[in-house]
Amino acid sequence: MKQHIQPNDKTIWVHCASLGEFEQGLPILEGLKKHYKTHKIVLTFFSPSGYEVKKDSSAADVICYLPLDTKKNAQDFVKIVQPEFAIFVKYEFWPNYLTQLHNQNISTYLVSGIFRKEQLFFKWYGKWMRKSLKAFNHFFVQNKRSEQLLHTINFTNTSITGDTRFDRVIEIVSRDNSLPFIERFKNKTTTIVYGSSWPEDEAVYIDFINTTTKSVKHIIAPHNINKHHVEKLKKSITKSVLLYSQMPDKKLEDYDVFIIDSIGLLTKIYSYADISYVGGAFKTGLHNTLEPATFGTPIIIGPKYHKFQEAIDLVNLKGIMVINSKTEYQDTLEKLIDSEKLRTTTGNINKTYVTQKAGATMKTMTLLKKLHP
Repeated sequence: MKQHIQPNDKTIWVHCASLGEFEQGLPILEGLKKHYKTHKIVLTFFSPSGYEVKKDSSAADVICYLPLDTKKNAQDFVKIVQPEFAIFVKYEFWPNYLTQLHNQNISTYLVSGIFRKEQLFFKWYGKWMRKSLKAFNHFFVQNKRSEQLLHTINFTNTSITGDTRFDRVIEIVSRDNSLPFIERFKNKTTTIVYGSSWPEDEAVYIDFINTTTKSVKHIIAPHNINKHHVEKLKKSITKSVLLYSQMPDKKLEDYDVFIIDSIGLLTKIYSYADISYVGGAFKTGLHNTLEPATFGTPIIIGPKYHKFQEAIDLVNLKGIMVINSKTEYQDTLEKLIDSEKLRTTTGNINKTYVTQKAGATMKTMTLLKKLHP
């Protein structure tokens, strides 16, 4: 860090937990680079899933891991970076870093913040965690509920600016999302995309892939792409299967199932989906439903989605369909396969929802620029 940050540099520090928070923070990073042209943007990650994928990104001038949250690390880190202000994306709360920023009077902001009553801040025994929130000069939160929860513990320095992820996924649609090899595989056939699926998801949908007689194609982008898991997944499928890593010189249109054993392609692949299954909700947490939603595809998920406001909203609007078993999955999927009208209607619900949620980046940047002209 010392090699890339000089004592007289003006800097802004942005911290993201992992890849999901990076995608959420990217519109803000782009806004910062555009407005604060003389500043260096320092971007930190906690998770390898963020750093390893985005370490060479042009979104920031310096990209590194955040050292473990100890007093000494926090002191050294802040001393080297000396940010004019710091931004934490969504819900990253590291007490020693926040204390250090607060002690040095460095303005700190939470962007696209979201709070739930189950969090420690709102428990009678959560005083030590509430103390760390004093470091934040302002909370830019996603919704009214988050603002109300903060008010219950006497934090009124809040603004409801929305979720910058919506701006991010809307921008994705305007890009060139073409993938000629997916076009060849799809071959004008109804295609189901399984995004970020775990073994618990695979246990639900593999039977359908193996037994259906309907004219459909399947693209699987598993969460875990290590060789052992991909081979096990491939062996569990009785239809003709192709791996992305084995794609050259193959007649793609002859295959029924395409396993994407690589990262960075799923977003574009969603643009080819007629139906999307988003994984994680049979395990510990649902993956990104906004990417398929912005392309106007109907979405199927498992039952554990209640920590994700957009999923709750879209389930209520009937753009996302929730299944609890293999049987429910088969019934739901067959209805969607058999009815183009149902696919179109359901997909339009999702696309409209995303479009109506746009604008969080502009609201957040407008306020930031007033605080730091």
